Amino acid sequence: MTLIEQQKYFVLHAPRQVGKTSYLLALMDYLNQTGTYHCVYVNVEVAQTAREDVNRGMRAILSELRSMARDYLDDPFVDGIWLEVLETSGGDAALSEVLTRWAQASDKPLVLLIDEIDALVGDTLISILRQLRTGYAKRPIRFPISIVLCGVRDVRDYRIHSNREQAIITGGSAFNIKAESLCMGGFNRQEVERLYQQHTDETAQLFDRGVLEAVWECTHGQPWLVNALGYEVCFRMTTGRDRTLPITIDMILEAKEQLIVRRETHLDQLVGQTPRRSPSRRVIHPMLQGEDSTT
Repeated sequence: MTLIEQQKYFVLHAPRQVGKTSYLLALMDYLNQTGTYHCVYVNVEVAQTAREDVNRGMRAILSELRSMARDYLDDPFVDGIWLEVLETSGGDAALSEVLTRWAQASDKPLVLLIDEIDALVGDTLISILRQLRTGYAKRPIRFPISIVLCGVRDVRDYRIHSNREQAIITGGSAFNIKAESLCMGGFNRQEVERLYQQHTDETAQLFDRGVLEAVWECTHGQPWLVNALGYEVCFRMTTGRDRTLPITIDMILEAKEQLIVRRETHLDQLVGQTPRRSPSRRVIHPMLQGEDSTT
C-alpha cells in the first residue's frame, strides 16, 4: 500500500502457484472499497500468441482491459474509445493513449494491476513496457498513479528479442522506472496455522496435536500445497467431511498420497519451477518419486 500511496510503479514476482493472481484480485477489491482509487486488474496473457505482432497484441490487451473495467468498475469509458484509439494511434501508442484519456476522465486516481506480464514475448512485450514508461511522467492526472507488473520473473531479468530492431532488449532498459521489485514468498509456520485455524473457526472441526507440524513437513509453506492438502483432507475425504471428527496426522498423510496418486498437474509444474536447493523442492520431488518427504 505504501508504494501505491507514493504513486510508484513496481514489480511483483514469484514462482507459479504462489498466489500472485489471488493477491492482485484481493488488492483490487480492497483499493476499490476504500473509495480513494479506481483500480483494475488485467491479465495480458491473452496477447501471448501475438508474439511480434504488436497491433494484434494490443488489440487483445485493450479488449481485456475494457472488459475488466466494465465488469469490476462498472466503467464503460475504455469500452467506448479503445477501438478508435487503436485504429488512429496504432499498437505502439494505443495503450498509452487509452490510459491517458481514461485517467483524465476519471474522478479518482487510477491504479493498474498487470498480471502475467512475462507471458508476452518479443516486440509486444517491448511495446507495452515502453508505453508504460512513456506515460509515467504524466501521472497522476494524465496516467495511472501506480502500476504493478506481476509475473514469474523480475522485469530486469528479461532479455527480449526484437524482430524489428534485430537486437536483444533488456527489461531493465525498457522499464527503468520501477521503484522496487517485490518477491512473494511462501507461508511461514504461523501463517499456515492461522489459515487452518480459519477452517476450525468456521466449522468447529479440530485438528489433532501434531497435524499442523505434519502439514508443514509436507509443504514447507508452499501456498498451493498448503491449500491443496487442506482441501483434500477437509472437503474430499469422506472422514474429513464429518465435522464432528478431528483431522488426524494419518488423514493428512493419506491426503498427501491422494495428491500424488492423482499426479496433480501443479506438482509437476512446481518441481520444474522451484530451485534445486529450495525447501519446497526437497519436499515435492520425493513426494512424486514415492519417497518419504518428511525424513
